[in-house]
Amino acid sequence: MTTRGVLYVHSAPRALCPHVEWAVAGVLGARVSLDWIKQPASPGTWRAELSWQGEPGTASKLASALRGWRMLRFEVTSEPCSTAEGERYSSTPELGIFHAVTGMHGDILIPEDRLRAAVDRAARGETELEAEISKLLGKPWDDELESFRYAGEGAPVRWLHQVV
Repeated sequence: MTTRGVLYVHSAPRALCPHVEWAVAGVLGARVSLDWIKQPASPGTWRAELSWQGEPGTASKLASALRGWRMLRFEVTSEPCSTAEGERYSSTPELGIFHAVTGMHGDILIPEDRLRAAVDRAARGETELEAEISKLLGKPWDDELESFRYAGEGAPVRWLHQVV
């Protein structure tokens, strides 16, 4: 069974670009050469997109391979398939990594235990419920990445199939 998804590298310093390609190639099992373009939302950085196809769990592997570089902003998505829900990973230098499970229409699916924990923290006065739900939905990551997403309008997208 395969799924497909997209890797969005929203911003990377030029020196990091080849390392990103090597990391992605290591996960996908094929040579990767991304089409890097300047990122106008953060002068001096570059952006790229790559559509991929592979086994369920590939998005997780891509996010893990990229998460160690602090100056990198990226998102990885995968579509649901018959054996797995979809996934979304977002990462920023300031916030770290966010993970969400997504359903067939792209909605974020929040597990019951995480919702209960958020309600419990709010009931104890540790936080506001709205703030907790915002984090569960990835809003802080969306807010930070939004200007980088718009800056990528019209960028080329390429497909790469995972070698199995």
